Amino acid sequence: MIDHDVVLQARRLTKTFGGFVAVKDVDLRIRRGTIHALIGPNGAGKSTVFNLLTKFLPPTSGKIIYEGHDITGLKPADVARMGLCRSFQISAVFPYMTVLENVRVALQRPLGTSFHFWRPKSSLYKLNDRARELIEVVNLTQWSDHIAAELPYGRKRALEIATTLALDPKVLLLDEPLAGMGREDIARTSALIRRVAADRTVLMVEHNLSVVAELCDVITVLRRGEVLAEGSYETVSRVPQVREAYMGTANV
Repeated sequence: MIDHDVVLQARRLTKTFGGFVAVKDVDLRIRRGTIHALIGPNGAGKSTVFNLLTKFLPPTSGKIIYEGHDITGLKPADVARMGLCRSFQISAVFPYMTVLENVRVALQRPLGTSFHFWRPKSSLYKLNDRARELIEVVNLTQWSDHIAAELPYGRKRALEIATTLALDPKVLLLDEPLAGMGREDIARTSALIRRVAADRTVLMVEHNLSVVAELCDVITVLRRGEVLAEGSYETVSRVPQVREAYMGTANV
């Protein structure tokens, strides 16, 4: 029986590299309209699970179900067109294009005009209004005409979220969106994630526990490629093995 509240699901997801088991029998249920975090110490398998879910890695065994459909054998572009869209740890914007131009290029993909290079630039102007709406969503309006390479780091990550939103995702997957940020950028980006999650589901890999505690509805803790605990922050933070994995002692 299909649970329509679950938008993305992993069933006994396993990934091996040679003789090394990176992910073992991971079960995940990402509920619609939630912010769900994958956390765990270094080497826990977070990025591997993330890459499996977004089809950048093929699983050794197990299934991935999205909106009730088995997407295990699909390619990244296939699932992106279905509304399962991801960001990356390393910023993936065009550095020598403006903020507006970056978002406008991203908007071409759903329209099927991504490779129509022979069309005049003026043909893209019809996308400007929607591009500016997305730029406003991520608070980059004053940076619209700036070259992406000139943006401060936190603003560059906001631009990446805007280009991902241009694909009109139902599920937005964010890979360490706060990595390398200072306190001000963390606060700004956390607020942005909460805002964009108002009408979509968000799954994020994140190390910043204070942000996860404040932002996320559900937290899945991984250790050595397996699910150690799952639930609210209050629930998982009481698990002795979780406390030991993050703080070095179960008696904190």
